[in-house]
Amino acid sequence: MNLPNKLTMARIIIVPFFVILLLSTNIKNNYLWALILFAAASLTDRYDGKIARKNNQITNFGKFMDPLADKILVVSAFICFVQFHWAAAWVVILIVAREFLVTALRLIAMESGIVIAANKWGKTKTVSQIIAIFMVLAMQYVQSLIVSGSLRGFTIAGADSASAFSAIGSIFIYIAAFFTVFSGVIYIAKNINLINTTK
Repeated sequence: MNLPNKLTMARIIIVPFFVILLLSTNIKNNYLWALILFAAASLTDRYDGKIARKNNQITNFGKFMDPLADKILVVSAFICFVQFHWAAAWVVILIVAREFLVTALRLIAMESGIVIAANKWGKTKTVSQIIAIFMVLAMQYVQSLIVSGSLRGFTIAGADSASAFSAIGSIFIYIAAFFTVFSGVIYIAKNINLINTTK
């Protein structure tokens, strides 16, 4: 297994530790540690593709597993957000449904010997999701400091920090949901022939 594929697999391995930290509210600064792990996983996403292209190490395994690893990381985070009421369930359902549909499309393509690599809209979707998750985690960490008394409370546009952070987080999540659905429609539209010709 080459280095880019190892980085992709490392991203998948990080996911359960990220989820455990995020959900373990009894661990001090758990949101910060979860944020650090998420950032580390996101960095592997940034560099595995770069290294693969630079060293001519692009493989079918990498083309399939790289976006799948992204999906596992992002979907895990959003599902946890629903549990904390940081994200609306219907928005996360839309995101998860799109990811399943595109993954199914990739599997259908593989049966025909075709590998559907991530396009610019898929990459935009991933970046918007990563930014949304990063922002939500960062704001929740700051809010936890306010609740614990480590940081003085403040208001944003007349709203207390908790309400403001929740609204800002929701905006980023809605933006990510838009690009998620939009990119999914493009993937399906461009590869509809695979569905029509599948027996």
